[in-house]
Amino acid sequence: MAVKLTILGSGSAGNASYVETDETRVLVDCGFSPRQIRQRLATIGRAPENLTAILITHEHSDHIAGLVGIAEKLGIPVYCNRATKDEIERTLKAHLDFRLFTAGGSFDVGDIAVETFSIPHDAQDPVGYLLRTSGGNLGFATDLGHVTKLVLERIRPANVLLLEANHDVKMLQDCVHRPWSLKQRILSRHGHLSNEAAADCTAEIMSDDLRHLYLGHLSSDCNKPELAFGVVQKRLSTIGATHVQLALTTQAAPCPTLSL
Repeated sequence: MAVKLTILGSGSAGNASYVETDETRVLVDCGFSPRQIRQRLATIGRAPENLTAILITHEHSDHIAGLVGIAEKLGIPVYCNRATKDEIERTLKAHLDFRLFTAGGSFDVGDIAVETFSIPHDAQDPVGYLLRTSGGNLGFATDLGHVTKLVLERIRPANVLLLEANHDVKMLQDCVHRPWSLKQRILSRHGHLSNEAAADCTAEIMSDDLRHLYLGHLSSDCNKPELAFGVVQKRLSTIGATHVQLALTTQAAPCPTLSL
């Protein structure tokens, strides 16, 4: 059976991705309501009861909102580091089956080899993931204020990458709905990546191995899908990366399933 990836949704109000191999079915983040997680999995003929594990990047609500109704209710193991676990327990008051790792460490979940790496974001101990599978390597790097050398090194082997393209800098600066303090947080080195920063990252890691690039966590009011797509697509064209298939994620609905 092919390895399958379905990005169930990505944005400031919820994030979750589903990965399936011959032996293993995992969520990377669980940031929608339990009902939404169930409904989005149902669109691909899957159910949370069959999940092997849930991998959590960090404790912000748009990444853990469904844990109580999914992981706690169904007894699904939750993989995260200790600082993230402590904050999840404090905020959710949940009794979960935690499986702890140290940021930068590796472990196996079924037939998926999981590599973790630290990312710069304003959470307790946020991480990104590289999942090594029989069909290819899947990278997850959202919610980071800037791209460190470590992040570049860890996501460079990815054949498929979910990368943040949160905002257009001018749109964010001009936004009348956000206080300056929030703008400063987003623009900081522990905030979120702009479209241009995502394009820079893409150019840095480019190789013949990267085949699919998904832009994630787009702001609903400080970005536009066509802006994010245009900036990164232009950079791909400039560096001659015509082999990379670029796609946008949305908050509203799952992306089409990718089979590897």
